[in-house]
Amino acid sequence: MTDLPLAGLAVLDFGQIFQGPYCTLLLAKAGADVIKIEPPGGEPLRRRAEPGKSQIFSFAMLNSNKRAITLNLKTPRGREMLGEMVRRADVLLENFSPGTMDGLGVGYDVLSALNPRLVYASGSGFGLSGPDRDNLAMDLTIQAASGIMSVTGAADGPPMKAGPTLVDMMGGIHLYAGIMTALYQRATTGRGRLVEVAMQEAVYPALASPMEHYVRTGTLAPRAGNRQAAMTTAPYNVYPAADGWVAIHVVTEGHWRNLLVAMGREELAGDPRFATNAARAANMDAVDAVVADWTRGLGKHAVFAATKRHRIPSAPVRDVAEVMDDPHMHARGFLERVEHPEFGSVVLQGSPLRLHGAERVATVPSPSIGQHNAEVYREWLGLSPAEVAGLQAEGVI
Repeated sequence: MTDLPLAGLAVLDFGQIFQGPYCTLLLAKAGADVIKIEPPGGEPLRRRAEPGKSQIFSFAMLNSNKRAITLNLKTPRGREMLGEMVRRADVLLENFSPGTMDGLGVGYDVLSALNPRLVYASGSGFGLSGPDRDNLAMDLTIQAASGIMSVTGAADGPPMKAGPTLVDMMGGIHLYAGIMTALYQRATTGRGRLVEVAMQEAVYPALASPMEHYVRTGTLAPRAGNRQAAMTTAPYNVYPAADGWVAIHVVTEGHWRNLLVAMGREELAGDPRFATNAARAANMDAVDAVVADWTRGLGKHAVFAATKRHRIPSAPVRDVAEVMDDPHMHARGFLERVEHPEFGSVVLQGSPLRLHGAERVATVPSPSIGQHNAEVYREWLGLSPAEVAGLQAEGVI
């Protein structure tokens, strides 16, 4: 008997690219049986794979612990099979363009009539309603439309996107929260519901600092580079070290006094330019020059060691290789080395949701296209191997 909180939860996963798959990865890592459903050629992320592979590494990151089947919803038999599966599913997730599932005849209204307990989760760029509903949405375009790009980059440079695909992932996290909220209500009412998350809305609160600046001053905050977006805190920047860069963020006056000690510059405690955070914010260039004079003479890890010793928020700027080898996350079991059938030994992540008292879910490598067709269709629909083979020959799966 498993103690995983979502054990026994059946999820039909039409997620593609990043947003939907990250949501269902979290569900799978909490114990849900996630059935990844793709068209016979595979979801779009697979199509970037090198010859001889069925996936790229980012696909492997986001689709572990799922079973994969193929199903062609453009065929009558494919839609019929989905209807049969929906009758015993708890959750169906999709992040297609709004209206795609309705256009195929398998939207929320149709599927919820088959199974009133179904939680139908829809992720999109701008939502299922409103004038921008049909605007094409990818992480980059949402970063532009949401305002993220307008506040990212150097003051004298063009708008920049954030390097990671933050919008997709934040959309996936919010979609997970929506599903869990609907499941909680279903436990009382016995009925599911439609849950939707728009990526634009999911990232809106992340602009709290530049919005604070706008409300306070009536002017738009300039792009601040690595400085604090509202331009009200100093030191707050990334500083050069002898072998890289280090981020330092002074939050309190105690942090500033400790930093002066760490730098050996206690005499600056009486300098009126640096006496308060407001004064330092008004003299950011001078503050940054003082800190950079110190950091550039040390390695980034030496700077971090000094700031850690003096209890100052700081971190070395690490590259992807350093992060994937991070001893702390490996020690906690969030990162682990897994033998993947297509990539060999790779580092994969677990779930950041720590469910204390629940057993740890071992990482199962991401599946190839339709890897579990025979297994899942036998379990869910009672189909024989011959019937599965026939459906494949007909292009239904």
